[in-house]
Amino acid sequence: MSTSQALSVTSLKGEVTALVVDDDKVSQVIHHHLLNILGIENHVVGNGKEAVEIHLSGKKFNLILMDRDMPVMNGIEATKKLRDMGIRSTIAGVSSHSVSQERQAFIEAGLDDYHEKPLSVAKLLSVVSKIMHKA
Repeated sequence: MSTSQALSVTSLKGEVTALVVDDDKVSQVIHHHLLNILGIENHVVGNGKEAVEIHLSGKKFNLILMDRDMPVMNGIEATKKLRDMGIRSTIAGVSSHSVSQERQAFIEAGLDDYHEKPLSVAKLLSVVSKIMHKA
């Protein structure tokens, strides 16, 4: 991490919140931990329906890390629903699938960004820097 990235991340502490939407427990732990490393307060849910419900309850997040393949409501459906609800958070699709047609369908659902699993601090910094430039 460069000094400027570290300074930028430090300035985000307490200002950026994230929602991790993933049914895989290992991915949940990894993404939660990476966000914690960056000082980003985060909440974890297990499927797209839970992501929609947490927004309906009034919670707001700057960043949503959205898995593609989940039970109950997948990432494509959840992203479309959140966008239809007027949610303007940065939604980054996260998937282990790299087939271009599947990735394109996910992006067209309303993603701002897409990354293949596993996420890394560098990939998260890329997403977070886009949030900073929006502000």
